[in-house]
Amino acid sequence: MPRPQTISRHSSGRAWFVTGPLALIAVLISVALATSHPNPTGDWPLGLLFFGLFLAAHAAILLFEVRRQSFTLNIGEIPFLLGLFFLPPLTLIIGRVLAAVLGHLSRRQPPVKLWFNVANVAAGTSIATAIVVNADVLDAAEPRTWLTLVGAMIAYQIITLVAVLVVITLAQGRLSTKELTTTTVPALVVASINITFGLVVLILLAQSDWALILLVALITFFVLAYRSYAKSLRQNRTLSEIYALTRAIADTPHDGTIVDVLLKRVREVLQSEYATLWLPKQGRYPEVLLSATADGQGLVDTVGAPESIREHVFETGSSLAVGAKFGDGPFDTALREWGAKDAVVVPLRAGSLVIGCLEVSGRLGDISHFGPGDLRLLEAIAVHAAVAVENSRLVDRLRYDAAHDGLTRLANRRRLTAALDESVAIRTPGEVVAVLLFDVDGLRQVNESLGHAAGDKVLAEVARRLRDRAPSAALVGRSGGDEFVVTLRMEAAEYAVQLAVELRDQIRDQMVFGALTLDVDTVAGVAVHPDHGSDAATLLQRADLAATAAKSVSGGVQLFNPALESRSVRRLGLAGDLRVALDETQLEVYYQPKVTLHGRRLVGVECLTRWEHPTHGSVSPEDFVAVAEHTGQLGRLTEFVLREGLRRSREWNVGQQPLPVAVNLSARTLTDPEFPELVRTLLDEAQVAPELLTLEIAEAGVLDGTDRPMPTLRRLRDLGVRLSVDDFGTGYTSLAHLRRLPVHEVKVDRSFVQGMATDPGDLAIVNAVVTLSQQFGLTVVAEGVESELTLELLQDIGCQVGQGFLFSRPLPYERLAAWYEAQADPESLQSSEVRRLRAVP
Repeated sequence: MPRPQTISRHSSGRAWFVTGPLALIAVLISVALATSHPNPTGDWPLGLLFFGLFLAAHAAILLFEVRRQSFTLNIGEIPFLLGLFFLPPLTLIIGRVLAAVLGHLSRRQPPVKLWFNVANVAAGTSIATAIVVNADVLDAAEPRTWLTLVGAMIAYQIITLVAVLVVITLAQGRLSTKELTTTTVPALVVASINITFGLVVLILLAQSDWALILLVALITFFVLAYRSYAKSLRQNRTLSEIYALTRAIADTPHDGTIVDVLLKRVREVLQSEYATLWLPKQGRYPEVLLSATADGQGLVDTVGAPESIREHVFETGSSLAVGAKFGDGPFDTALREWGAKDAVVVPLRAGSLVIGCLEVSGRLGDISHFGPGDLRLLEAIAVHAAVAVENSRLVDRLRYDAAHDGLTRLANRRRLTAALDESVAIRTPGEVVAVLLFDVDGLRQVNESLGHAAGDKVLAEVARRLRDRAPSAALVGRSGGDEFVVTLRMEAAEYAVQLAVELRDQIRDQMVFGALTLDVDTVAGVAVHPDHGSDAATLLQRADLAATAAKSVSGGVQLFNPALESRSVRRLGLAGDLRVALDETQLEVYYQPKVTLHGRRLVGVECLTRWEHPTHGSVSPEDFVAVAEHTGQLGRLTEFVLREGLRRSREWNVGQQPLPVAVNLSARTLTDPEFPELVRTLLDEAQVAPELLTLEIAEAGVLDGTDRPMPTLRRLRDLGVRLSVDDFGTGYTSLAHLRRLPVHEVKVDRSFVQGMATDPGDLAIVNAVVTLSQQFGLTVVAEGVESELTLELLQDIGCQVGQGFLFSRPLPYERLAAWYEAQADPESLQSSEVRRLRAVP
């Protein structure tokens, strides 16, 4: 693991370039004063008294850090100003220098900093003393004397402050405006207060010697207040920085920069050389070990403390502090060998789980160390940091899930589409953007024979083989169902076909699952940009058409060609045929039973339209409904199904029970203000009670982000018609939105029902829909019930009604009655009870 790096850009040894001239200035001025002043040493007992005052002034200090350097402000200006008035020059200079030497030695400063501070004090003191001596200060009551003393003190402050700034600049580089302000403003403010107080003391002493007693008491209280102010200043600064840190974390977008912001702020708040975040590897998240440093830009992978400290905190879940203010411990030796003077490490928690560590090491300033307050502060910051890290991971996980297939963890259709659009937009001349679509043939048979769990294993194995064997530059994804897509840049379409052949051969190898060996065939369709499309949707569509065509070719791989778009052309040709079919009643309505799960009693049927075209054969509802929507025949188609369904409901006389019917509506129908009146007319014509009619609207049609469907829905409900939300769960609807819908029923989409026996997520979704819908007083119908296990699970969670192949496929009306008779229990045939249906395989 990387150790902390030393400063290479600017060496602190450059401070000697400032220390030397300062010392020379002090010596020259002192010699000049000694030779020119009539009594340069004066009264030594008075000098010893002031020497004691100079030492005492070091007891109350304000400490400021700038980058890797620290400097102190104290009340030394007060005795210094008095010394300028009462002491001869050499006594004052010698006393100040000796006090500075002893004060800085007590703080164990390194030689470079020690002698710079001493030389700085000596130079400033000698210059201030020379100003006062040349001004011939005599009377403490004279304003001229005050001005002279203030001028000397200001000169002292400017010289010492400039020297400090020059040293910091030489050692660490140029200061920013903020750092310059942080350094100079507090120093000048505190110095001004001290100088003013010193003048007051001087004036009082000049009035009466008894004022000394009052001054001692006043100075004592001043020192105490001074220390309280220093403590309060540090606390206020800490609170402000914590507030700024939490605001910065909250305002940081979830774009991967949260760690950078967090560590930079933590390092500034704790005034440390290193602030480190460690997150061990967890699931798909790799290990994170990053540090913000006092001298670096951005984050680095170097750390300021040994790995053993972090591992101990992670394993125990307890904070650990090592340094001079925390006593001896088992990690002191390791820390010293690492080259750090102190470190504080706290755990990051997500609930009761420790997910990582937050660490600061190397307190800035030679005389500064981390203390118990810093430990508590870092623990408080760690709470915010853990929340920020978890939120960032949650957003990353949501983004990942939104762009990846849940079963195979490959890119989903959304990500594939975005990647294709980007590739098309920046296509390189001489290259094509190839789309290879693989359709796993026979997956439905696997699901029906062995269950969906086996089908999921097949899909996962196909995904693994594609991911492992596709070129590294390719994006592999699952576009849905049993279709997989590989997209990449290639030299020509021929190479794309060749790659599709190679991948198909590798996918078709036998798949072994325990004692079971499966042979799964695959076909592939290929489309390329710019030959076959200029956008992702067109390329995917045409690759899909090519894959469908590949099922009828020997090689199982088909490159798209315009002739394959016959289906789209066929749809256009169906427009006129659909009009004729409606006029001549060529369409037929089939009925799929809806059965109670407890008791298995018939509670209604769903009306489904079928069209046997005289030329094209069976036309799928998807095709002719789309044609009806685009040619303005949707209203006629809907009216036909409604009329036919209500007629059969009136004619039903099996079991002496009415036959409730359900009819699917398009979202476009809900925007027709005349539709509710049409429903009323058809109900009156058929003489069917409104409650026997259920209108099913797809989730996207009921909640399209606007209130446009609501007036029609309310009018239909006022008629007494039952309303149902179809395919619930496939859109973006919140369950809470059901409260504002005037509906009676929710139909759970078949994709969740069919997967609930194998996927805990699907089971949880169905359970949530059933539970909340029942709270709203809604009936729940499960679509796609195809196995006894699914039926049992639905019964356990309280679902009332189901429909699916377990009970019956859609049937013509003539066969519906026969099915009803055939599926009734013999016991119910011999009694007057409502017939109980048997499920059939």
